[in-house]
Amino acid sequence: MKFSRKTLGIPFGLFLVLFVIAPLVVIAYFAFTDGTGQLTLGNFVGFFSDPNTMGTLLYSLVLAFVTTLVCLLIAYPVAYVLARSKWKRKSILLLIFVMPMWINFTLRITALKEILTLIEGNLAFHPFLNTVIGMTYDFLPFMILPIYNTLERLDESLLEAASDLGADSLQAFLRVTLPLSAPGIVSGVSMVFLPAMTNYVVLDMLYNSTYIMGSLIGSYFSAYDWNGGSMIALLLLAIICIFTFLTGADDSAGRERGGALL
Repeated sequence: MKFSRKTLGIPFGLFLVLFVIAPLVVIAYFAFTDGTGQLTLGNFVGFFSDPNTMGTLLYSLVLAFVTTLVCLLIAYPVAYVLARSKWKRKSILLLIFVMPMWINFTLRITALKEILTLIEGNLAFHPFLNTVIGMTYDFLPFMILPIYNTLERLDESLLEAASDLGADSLQAFLRVTLPLSAPGIVSGVSMVFLPAMTNYVVLDMLYNSTYIMGSLIGSYFSAYDWNGGSMIALLLLAIICIFTFLTGADDSAGRERGGALL
């Protein structure tokens, strides 16, 4: 048999079929069937008609939005200072923000829980705030890196041209730097918002008794309700696809500037 470069794609194709397509087919099957295997839309109707599940979805969206906003407000100034500075060792400073990712996730959240307990005394008093702090601590590097990557590649001549045309520092930032850093912002938002909707481990470890979508899926499967759990997983997949489509509309520009890391 004559060797072709297409042959190198066979292992990857098998991997996609076995570990991506096949599980999605199984999830779709259980989502659109009942306990007897009959096709039904009852799982979806029950989800959207139940105030508890809709409340969980709303809480997850609000939590993810607040976490993403806080990460963005912290990450952009940090990335901007690091990218635009003339420090010779700024890569070391960037490494400091990335180093917590090298430590086990459970250890990091446990350490944060001890700090918050020392400050607050009882974590049950501020469950939402503590969850936002925990998720921000966990996801902040994912917001800093793509924004830094985009700003670091920003052409200096564009800022010089804006200055020659009479723009001051603020106008140059609003008219040049901020729009050109949009691909990095979009990548960072995508990498924070989507996991924040489902990362229930932070809630559990910080004694937050509220459910988000990830913990709701876990509760369904723990009760051996594969149909309900698969239905919610499919809904989350749809939300993720819509969000990715909306934020990835200008993905070509992001690739050119190194901002789209997904």
